[in-house]
Amino acid sequence: MSAKAISEQTGKEFLFKHLCTSAALQNRFRYANVSADTDWARLTQEHPWLLTERLVVKPDQLIKRRGKLGLVGVDLDLQGVREWLKSRLMKETTVGKAKGVLRNFLVEPFVPHTQEEEYYVCIYATREGDHVLFHHEGGVDIGDVDAKAQRLMVAVDDKLREDQVREELLTHVPEDKKEVLSSFLVGLFNLYEDLYFTYLEINPLVVNKDGVYVLDMAAKIDATADYICKAKWGDVEFPPPFGREAYPEEAYIADLDAKSGASLKLTLLNPRGRIWTMVAGGGASVVYSDTICDLGGVDELANYGEYSGAPSEQQTYDYAKTILSLMTREKHPQGKVLIVGGSIANFTNVAATFKGIVRAIKDYQGPLKEHEVTIFVRRGGPNYQEGLRVMGEVGKTTGIPIHVFGTETHMTAIVGMALGHRPIPNQPPMDAHTANFLLNASSGPMTPAATRTASFSEPRSPTEVSPAKKPKAGPPPDGLHSVLWPQKNVVTDDWTEVGASPGCSGAKATTLFRKQTKAIIWGMQTRAVQGMMDFDYVCSRDEPSVAAMVYPFTGDHKQKFYWGHKEILLPVYKNMADATKKHPEVDVLISFASLRSAFDSTMEAMQFPQIRTISIIAEGIPEAQTRKMIKVADEKGVTIIGPATVGGIKPGCFKIGNTGGMLDNILASKLYRPGSVAYVSRSGGMSNELNNIISRTTDGVYEGVAIGGDRYPGSTFMDHVLRYQDTPGVEMIVVLGEIGGTEEYRICQGIIEGRITKPVVCWCIGTCATMFSSEVQFGHAGACANQASETALAKNQALRDAGAYVPKSFDELGNVIRTVYDELVANGTIVPAQEVPPPTVPMDYSWARELGLIRKPASFMTSICDERGQELIYAGMPITEVFKEEMGLGGVLGLLWFQRRLPRYACQFIEMCLMVTADHGPAVSGAHNTIVCARAGKDLISSLTSGLLTIGDRFGGALDAAAKQFSKAFDSGMLPMEFVNKMKKDGKLIMGIGHRVKSVNNPDMRVQILKDFVKQHFTSTQLLDYALDVEKITTSKKPNLILNVDGFIGVAFVDLLRTCGGFTRDEADEFVEIGALNGIFVLGRSMGFIGHYLDQKRLKQGLYRHPWDDISYVLPEHMSM
Repeated sequence: MSAKAISEQTGKEFLFKHLCTSAALQNRFRYANVSADTDWARLTQEHPWLLTERLVVKPDQLIKRRGKLGLVGVDLDLQGVREWLKSRLMKETTVGKAKGVLRNFLVEPFVPHTQEEEYYVCIYATREGDHVLFHHEGGVDIGDVDAKAQRLMVAVDDKLREDQVREELLTHVPEDKKEVLSSFLVGLFNLYEDLYFTYLEINPLVVNKDGVYVLDMAAKIDATADYICKAKWGDVEFPPPFGREAYPEEAYIADLDAKSGASLKLTLLNPRGRIWTMVAGGGASVVYSDTICDLGGVDELANYGEYSGAPSEQQTYDYAKTILSLMTREKHPQGKVLIVGGSIANFTNVAATFKGIVRAIKDYQGPLKEHEVTIFVRRGGPNYQEGLRVMGEVGKTTGIPIHVFGTETHMTAIVGMALGHRPIPNQPPMDAHTANFLLNASSGPMTPAATRTASFSEPRSPTEVSPAKKPKAGPPPDGLHSVLWPQKNVVTDDWTEVGASPGCSGAKATTLFRKQTKAIIWGMQTRAVQGMMDFDYVCSRDEPSVAAMVYPFTGDHKQKFYWGHKEILLPVYKNMADATKKHPEVDVLISFASLRSAFDSTMEAMQFPQIRTISIIAEGIPEAQTRKMIKVADEKGVTIIGPATVGGIKPGCFKIGNTGGMLDNILASKLYRPGSVAYVSRSGGMSNELNNIISRTTDGVYEGVAIGGDRYPGSTFMDHVLRYQDTPGVEMIVVLGEIGGTEEYRICQGIIEGRITKPVVCWCIGTCATMFSSEVQFGHAGACANQASETALAKNQALRDAGAYVPKSFDELGNVIRTVYDELVANGTIVPAQEVPPPTVPMDYSWARELGLIRKPASFMTSICDERGQELIYAGMPITEVFKEEMGLGGVLGLLWFQRRLPRYACQFIEMCLMVTADHGPAVSGAHNTIVCARAGKDLISSLTSGLLTIGDRFGGALDAAAKQFSKAFDSGMLPMEFVNKMKKDGKLIMGIGHRVKSVNNPDMRVQILKDFVKQHFTSTQLLDYALDVEKITTSKKPNLILNVDGFIGVAFVDLLRTCGGFTRDEADEFVEIGALNGIFVLGRSMGFIGHYLDQKRLKQGLYRHPWDDISYVLPEHMSM
């Protein structure tokens, strides 16, 4: 959601901090917040004026008309305030239909004033600009402010001037107050713009000889502008509407949403309700709520929410477990139902999201059965068959009743089943598997030529189209902050400039996409581009619709894609200027820019006259920026689709990005050739559902556009309806409207005035909103009614009265579309044509593997680590568990090297070995090489590698060899003396015996430390004891032939592997054989080598050259002569 209400305290804080005006603003920051937890002694210390001044107290919980409701205490002392609060604080009260508890109150100084000193001011945003309303009589009894107030509209990008204010707003204000008020109002408007307010109302605003007083204030800000205004806003808390509590689960989901690129929303309506929903898609979630309420479930509907935008399996799991946790807290005598619904996804991998839901169901299977929960599932989209399969399987394995349906079932049919209004089919018909659509349906191997260029059906001439039904009446006028319907400044008498702002210099095209349309893609969206190319190929286009890509973060290069079976290269440019210069044929830009960069990149794109259509995919662009883009687009004659859209599709010609889903859905919905029905929708997911409905009830889609869910879409319903009216191939129009805004009334007026003559089937979703006791913000930013005429019920009735075909509910939409289509076929307007098979397109290897259609031997196998999920896993142990159990470096090494969770003493021993082998001075070969490399100016990796390459049998690599030699001798039953004599006879060194410096008389303390630990903690030390017996023999011959640190670690490690209980004897021997023990020395000594490298760099040592006097030059005599 973009426009969010803030508390009065927050609004005044913004005002006092950031308002710039020459008017004397009084009572700055003089307010105190009171709740049940308030410490009055501390409060009076922080606000001493509470003890000396007369006060006003009122609830600060987004309650309108508090004065009328008796919720304002006026002219009280502090004791009077406390007495007044006793009967109200933490007490339930009713405001309209909403019941709620009064929890937060605001106490401010009382301002004595007369009625003549009260004024009213309100600023609110519309598509064309910001409206400033001012009335010289403010206060509780202001009445119909829309009818009374002076009104001034400041166009987008314009500034409010003081002379404008005086001339147009302050006509009834005394002369001595005009200067103060004009300065204040201009400052207020600038604050409104700078801090991205969308609504700001002050009533009353008091102006007297002392200055300006802001008494009561209500405001909304554009929450999507947080990244712009964070420094000025700080951390803003958005309170829930009165009558709805703020639940921690809602805050948890909001936090998940903020951290995710996907969309996750949750609003609790009735936690004790028996009907719970988990719906994918902003539009679909509204449709499901509508249907539940239509079927009488409004009082039992527990929640509203949605997940969309391709959330990961883990994110879906977190969302699902929150829902399941909430619904299994209180039992219901009738049991409970969970509706897991959704439209047909465009790009979300349904199987991946369903796997997250399945995990949650398994975790909560006990409580779900205990609460008698029945689950109904309906979904479509990429890999949905696998998703439905795993959902059906979990029902069988857990014993929870789960009824699963796909795209063959109408989207909301499961609601009727869940509520007992329609029977549950035993074996629902299943659509073919994804792969079946990709099998060759044509008789020959060649790609069939396109046989239709306009429509799949043969149209009659435009003069034969049946006119729409005569209208009955227009909708009732609505007296709130809006221009009354019909809007004279939007729909002109001759309908020649629909969709253009006043002063528009560029005419917008009727036809946006043709068979030859070429596009530039902004952003590295390779999957979307490949989807567009596959669509082009299956539509028998001669060339791909994508000419180039723009991606500022890499240099100019080529990107590889498939065109049918063939690989082609697509140019990628750093900027739009190069792309447009080298591809003058391009007239469409599809922008996948992020919400932060979409504005700048779109404004840049509109500087190139060849770009006539721009689709903006990003969601969450601030409304002020969107309005600026719309203004420039109208001036230049550019059509914008979006923001917050999936795009649009013209079957047989062109598709935007991920619209229409994957190829199986393109083929199932017959989007590879044009039909006779054009549609326009707000929702991307619902546009794909319309593709499905229209393909099943008519000859198919001619063109479809999802204008986006924001309050101010770049192009409107009417823009596209008029295009369709003027397009010969379109014979009927479908509009899926939505609660919020008044755009649908323009369609009513078009039908009434005869500008629209083709049959229009229209349904506005969001009918449930009027049934809720408190305001619910639905998934789309624009899906919120600010007045009665913006409700879905009012708009549906107006459309019905105007002559559009309006079903009774979304459930009946397909039937109405079929009826209208059949009428057009019966009267000869549409002549269905013979179906033409599409060409085949190979399936991508990665997607075929995802669907389980192919198998291929893996190039690598690993059994120690898995980074693919939400959390890194070491040998089956999540990284969070590793830290929670404080396993340390030794424990991690045990998991990664030995795939075992080793005992605590074993982990400690590994860490001790790493410590004692970390370094042994700069003179040893490895450290020496590292130092020489470092001084030669080499980098860390090169220097470290140089040192590590010296490790072998002579330096540091004796761990493995010692372990093998001693183990073999011990296991064969050879006595220590026999072992020493045999090695001498064979002329071999005993690995791990001997030291250049240390001896019996100068023992190695590293060995002593390890020996003490091993003797204390190891369960058995047979091999170590054997090696110590060998040491006694060797040191009797020469004092320095001791068991050195390499030898000790080698034999002790064998004892550890054999006796810790985690390994079989064969496994223990295998680890010795494959070189695991040398890894201890390599890992430990790497720490020392890195230390030497850093030391040399820190000391700034120059290039090393070995001194001559340390080199013995031994040359042949004839060479020396």
